[in-house]
Amino acid sequence: MKKVERSDNLEVISVYDLEEFSIGHDVDPEAITGCTVIMANKLDGLVAGADVRGGAPGTRNLDIYKPMNCYDSCQAVVLSGGSLFGLDAASGVEKCMEEHGIGLPFVNVTLPVVSQAILFDLTIGSKDIRPDSAMGYRACQNALKREHHPDGNVGAGIGATVGKISSPAQMMKSGLGTWCYKRGDLFVGAVVACNAIGDVVDPDTHEIIAGALDDSLKNFLNTEEFIGENITTEDFFMGNTTIGCVITNAKLTNNQAHKIAAWSHDGIARAVRPTHTMSDGDTLFCMATGDVPCAMNLVGTLAVKAVEHAIASAVRNADSLGGFKSRKEIFGE
Repeated sequence: MKKVERSDNLEVISVYDLEEFSIGHDVDPEAITGCTVIMANKLDGLVAGADVRGGAPGTRNLDIYKPMNCYDSCQAVVLSGGSLFGLDAASGVEKCMEEHGIGLPFVNVTLPVVSQAILFDLTIGSKDIRPDSAMGYRACQNALKREHHPDGNVGAGIGATVGKISSPAQMMKSGLGTWCYKRGDLFVGAVVACNAIGDVVDPDTHEIIAGALDDSLKNFLNTEEFIGENITTEDFFMGNTTIGCVITNAKLTNNQAHKIAAWSHDGIARAVRPTHTMSDGDTLFCMATGDVPCAMNLVGTLAVKAVEHAIASAVRNADSLGGFKSRKEIFGE
């Protein structure tokens, strides 16, 4: 469990210790793809929001809890590899949740509202094996076990890579990261899979810590500078995305949950450079259980920082896989 004192009133805890949410993963280590489930354990007062900023998104079930529609929330969020094929994973999560009576009671059936976002990992491992209903079902079962998992090559992050502006040989392995702040009774956490075209920077030093490598494979190319100096067409680097979910026990309205989801994209923008490109499908969710009244500015500020640090943790803890080298291998960290 990671727990780091940050100040007298702000600390970092593990998202896996939160009683209000259960998080589980399932992976195919040979095909190098997987999915992650973030499920709310407290449905009374639960609200959710979502915000898409990337130009090439793949999502499921975002409209049902938009402010003008009939529900206030989803009960689970799925993050998945497999590109659009991976959207099948949510059906397995729905089946598992229905079996456990988790969802909206409706006439004679329980209806789980499961939202999803996908990332493109078909250039690593097997392009023919993707997260499906069975994998989603297992990930949901694993979430119910409430076990701890290390950041890095886990769940939707197992096939994630970053730094895709040049050749595949110059890309780096990424993964899935988590981070959670606690202040008094309030917590604000993030679960993020980073599969971006851009480079990832350290939240404290703002130096590049993962991304496109130069020809020596020992230094960074600097994607923003490379684009400014070289790019004139949109003919390459398709299939990238940073996806995630902010989880909190703050008391929010449905409108406010959407605002927090939108606000949290600042964490991606601070950690990934460039971000929200036309070939990224950047999507963030927010689920809030409604237990702790607090200021929106506090929730939004912590959400941005949690997303930013979760992305850094994803690349710092990733292991080399599928021919793509990790920061740990290249720089010995």
